[in-house]
Amino acid sequence: MCAQPIDDERSDGRPARYACPLDPKKLDPDAAKVVRRLVRHGYEAYLVGGCVRDLLLGRTPKDFDVATSAQPDDVQRLFRNCRIIGRRFRLAHVFFSGGKVIETATFRRNPTSEEKTGDQLLIRRDNFFGRADEDAVRRDFTINALFYDLEAKEVIDWCGGVEDLQRRAVRTIGDPIVRFLEDPVRMLRAIKFSSRLDLGMTPSVYHAIVQCRGALAMAARPRLFEEVLRLLRGGASQTSMWLAWETGVLDVLLPEVSTYLYDRPADDGTFWELLSALDAWTEERGEPPDDIVLWTCLLFEPLLEACAGEADSASASTDFLEPIIERLNVPRRVADAVRRIVAQLPRLYAGRPGRFSRTPLYAAACEVLALLGEAHPKLDAFLDTAPRKKRRRKTTTRS
Repeated sequence: MCAQPIDDERSDGRPARYACPLDPKKLDPDAAKVVRRLVRHGYEAYLVGGCVRDLLLGRTPKDFDVATSAQPDDVQRLFRNCRIIGRRFRLAHVFFSGGKVIETATFRRNPTSEEKTGDQLLIRRDNFFGRADEDAVRRDFTINALFYDLEAKEVIDWCGGVEDLQRRAVRTIGDPIVRFLEDPVRMLRAIKFSSRLDLGMTPSVYHAIVQCRGALAMAARPRLFEEVLRLLRGGASQTSMWLAWETGVLDVLLPEVSTYLYDRPADDGTFWELLSALDAWTEERGEPPDDIVLWTCLLFEPLLEACAGEADSASASTDFLEPIIERLNVPRRVADAVRRIVAQLPRLYAGRPGRFSRTPLYAAACEVLALLGEAHPKLDAFLDTAPRKKRRRKTTTRS
């Protein structure tokens, strides 16, 4: 963690500055190249957000982002390998060898009430450029509003993010209710950071999630799908889903799963054990399984319960998945794969995969079966209710 602040005068609008020479070996050289070229051409530029947070926590960042006073067109003029993306939020992507992308964003400010659309808090357009301090305070959480000055080797902190990292707390910048209504997906991000980084939420953040969870229905469905995947991918899916269930977020996003959990006996923890096995898999291999495996693990038990006792369990499976596809914009290829894998699991468990072993889904199904074997000591009892394709009776004609 950083040394004592060089300058801690946030009360007069200046940021706290912490002498914090980060390990050069952990800094991405291409991100540093982007920052230094921007600075050489007279712009402000810093490493920002999650990469600074992770480095201060002793973690290895997955990617490095840059914030700058240069507007997207300015960045594109300085880097031939640059592409501008986005409409709601215009960004410059600077490309390097190996497919690496350094995301470079212009400092932004919060829109005024006149610039917002309608009377709602929900922000639908975010291209209001501003200063570095304005960019910091419009970010979601204090731990994500840290800037790193490469030349001075200092962390610049307008919002108390360093102190919150020391306290291991997830806190919003400003009123959490306002911030969650501006962008409901921030609630999922709070759960993700708390679970993945082993941080606690402040009481105000926790209670605001409980109060505002219904606003998730207003968020863009593709963003919800991607954020749920991130909860599953990060190696902390068990804690993430527990927090989502405890706060009522799961009631909004996946009521099928939430209802299943409410109805389970208190001593039945197989759902959580499956997610724990998934997290162990991710940690051991350094990367999560395929998205299809993740969704199959999440929906496996609730889907089996929905199909139990149904004469046509394949149709019951479809009826269970269709609302989820609609609500979270789940790609149909993913939902269909989940349906097919769960239907084939009894045959795989019995060692009779048949022609399914020659399909692209066979490897994913084997991974699911391995994870289930770690979570379910009586796997055959669970698989006995797996949805199966309804067999057609052969008919014979008499001459």
